[in-house]
Amino acid sequence: MNLNITEKRSELMGGGRDSNLELFRILSMLVIVAHHYVVNSGLLECIDAQTKLQLKDYFSLLFGWGGKTGINCFVLITGYFMCTSHITKQKFCKLLGEYYFYTIGIWAVFLLTGYEAFSVKDLLQVLFPFFSVSNGFTSCFLLFYLLIPFLNKMIHALTQQEHFLLMMWCLCVYVVLPSFAKAEVTFNYVTWFSILYIIAAYLRLYPQSWFESSRITGMIALVCLILSWWSVVILAWLSRLAEKGIWLSYFFVSDSNKVLALATGGSLFLFFRSLKLGYSKCINTIAASTFGVLMIHANSDTMRRWLWRDVCNNVGAYTVGNVVPHAVVCVVIIYAVCTLIDMGRIWLLRHIRFGIKS
Repeated sequence: MNLNITEKRSELMGGGRDSNLELFRILSMLVIVAHHYVVNSGLLECIDAQTKLQLKDYFSLLFGWGGKTGINCFVLITGYFMCTSHITKQKFCKLLGEYYFYTIGIWAVFLLTGYEAFSVKDLLQVLFPFFSVSNGFTSCFLLFYLLIPFLNKMIHALTQQEHFLLMMWCLCVYVVLPSFAKAEVTFNYVTWFSILYIIAAYLRLYPQSWFESSRITGMIALVCLILSWWSVVILAWLSRLAEKGIWLSYFFVSDSNKVLALATGGSLFLFFRSLKLGYSKCINTIAASTFGVLMIHANSDTMRRWLWRDVCNNVGAYTVGNVVPHAVVCVVIIYAVCTLIDMGRIWLLRHIRFGIKS
């Protein structure tokens, strides 16, 4: 099994997991929150109503560009660490418990405050997360998590060449065809997360020498990032000329399997992997709550409506022209508040566990 030098040193010194990918995990979730600021608030509809785009429109589109890229980053990190680890019942139950903690808790709060009316359908969706696995992140991630032991058996049974050929086949079918041939490839996130897992496992098990160069990986990541941003700007401009919907601007990053969403996420992953940050307790502690941040702020359609439309009133900020400072402040505050809430959950569970053991 090939571990890089930094990982070996960290394990030998017992200092905990290095913080380069944990920092990347935090930044990826920030990008996802920023994406939700735009797509879940009605801002796209406001921008689409404009016949000529202004600077605030381009800013908003760029601010929300990276949601699917962030998902790729998040799953690549999971695959990188889990391909040499083991899924236990305790790990899955911990993940499932976090889901129920927030889903039931937030649903109950909205119900008790009268913001949401009770319905049997909503109750069943809260209790059974697998009723809809089309492209819902949480339900698909839970199912994908159960698949990891089987993926690991397959991955470790393959030779390096077989692993590479499998990865190339997946990329051609699920990335190249939908991005350039307009082929309709039907799949859900469980399938896509498995493909990302195969990619991350290859990067972990068969590292290349240039992976360790932050200069090389940084240049590749910068190029992919600029291409992603320019694709949004150019397609947004073309959408006005061709009188198409503004959603056209996100074509190359609109879903996780689009070429620039994967290329940018993968190259950024390699860049942060190559950084030598060492261990930071602060970074790792904050990173431990990234899934909690997602579970809170993207909990349900009711949460999205309450958060982005009622509390933050993103459309109102756009209308009066304050969308730039409003967007930055809202995303940072929401991320910080959600992190503190999840830290409180972790602290509470630790003390309950300690009390039980005592």
